[in-house]
Amino acid sequence: MNEKQLAEAYERDENMMILVFAQWCVNQDLDPLELYAKAYPQQRLNESLKKTVEELIVPKNESEHIPDQTVIAVLEMFGNIDLAQAVHEVIAGRKQ
Repeated sequence: MNEKQLAEAYERDENMMILVFAQWCVNQDLDPLELYAKAYPQQRLNESLKKTVEELIVPKNESEHIPDQTVIAVLEMFGNIDLAQAVHEVIAGRKQ
């Protein structure tokens, strides 16, 4: 695999991570852009996340269930520790 193929594979995987996160948010009645902004207040809007929300997200009732642990694992795998922490907080708040 050459560098270009590696970069494309990483980008594809990163886009899948964004989709999993955004769809999980919608399934939890959360705004993915809002939760991202909470996790990364110093960053401007993530264009990939915005595009995913606008183009790829399906309504909650049309989506497969995404387990909490899946979204956390995918976020952590890509180094989005702050976002994984924000998801943890939502889950903890939901269980109270």
